[in-house]
Amino acid sequence: MDPARLGPLLMIATTFVFAAQDGISRHLAAEYNVLMVVMVRYWFFAAFVITIARRQAGSVRAAAATRQPILQAFRGALLAAEICVMVLAFLYLGLVESHAIFACYPLIIAALSGPILGEKVGPRRWIAIAIGFVGVLIILQPGFTVFAPAALLALAAATMFALYGLLTRYAARADKAATSFFWTGTVGAVVMTVVGVWFWEGMTPPDWAWMSLLCLTGAGGHYLLIKTYEIAEASAVQPFAYLQLVFASAIGLLIFGETLRLNVAIGAAIVIGAGVFTLLRSRRQMIVPRQP
Repeated sequence: MDPARLGPLLMIATTFVFAAQDGISRHLAAEYNVLMVVMVRYWFFAAFVITIARRQAGSVRAAAATRQPILQAFRGALLAAEICVMVLAFLYLGLVESHAIFACYPLIIAALSGPILGEKVGPRRWIAIAIGFVGVLIILQPGFTVFAPAALLALAAATMFALYGLLTRYAARADKAATSFFWTGTVGAVVMTVVGVWFWEGMTPPDWAWMSLLCLTGAGGHYLLIKTYEIAEASAVQPFAYLQLVFASAIGLLIFGETLRLNVAIGAAIVIGAGVFTLLRSRRQMIVPRQP
């Protein structure tokens, strides 16, 4: 199949798998401690990461070799913490509103790319960023209704994931993707084991089946994502990543009985529109670097 068509299809499949993973995480977090759930998930993810990194780099030692171990370790720990915060948001806020707020992370990346990476952000993208955060405020409705403190969990997760993305791009200046991927999985597994082992709970056989499916969707989603970026440019397929909001919202509505409030739908549409615009502007800047 033409890569121009296959790339978007793989990204759509990736977002569907990750949305399913979020739904399973929400189910398990309602029954067991979040730290334990994320810990077990990371054990399987670390094994997957080591396998992929060894295949790409030739050996575990080659995959682990880095000139910036502190940065790589911080990235791995940051992502593990972000996943814990986001799963808590699923539990207390629901999939629909959590993903609606989390969708602002590309805007945070765009806003912080200047001070962290030294990239130029033109006035049009700053306007898009401002409009996107207006969408976030529409979702949160501060001052109009009783503000849900759980909304801060999703906003914190979006900020943490944006910082993780920026640090990943910064690390790519000196390390290969296989190295960053290796450190992401292994450091996250170590951190979550140190923290999560104290919260171990016995699981029922059906929930072990769900946990196994959670691990498989995690590995499967990352495998699909790797294949997507092998076939197509990230800037070309990234707008399709917003479909995870659609799929996760459908799971929340149909399976968990959540509701879609009008302000959430309007705010999410604004955030997605602003995010797609910033992605397109970033892609255009890579083609014509001097144009803001």
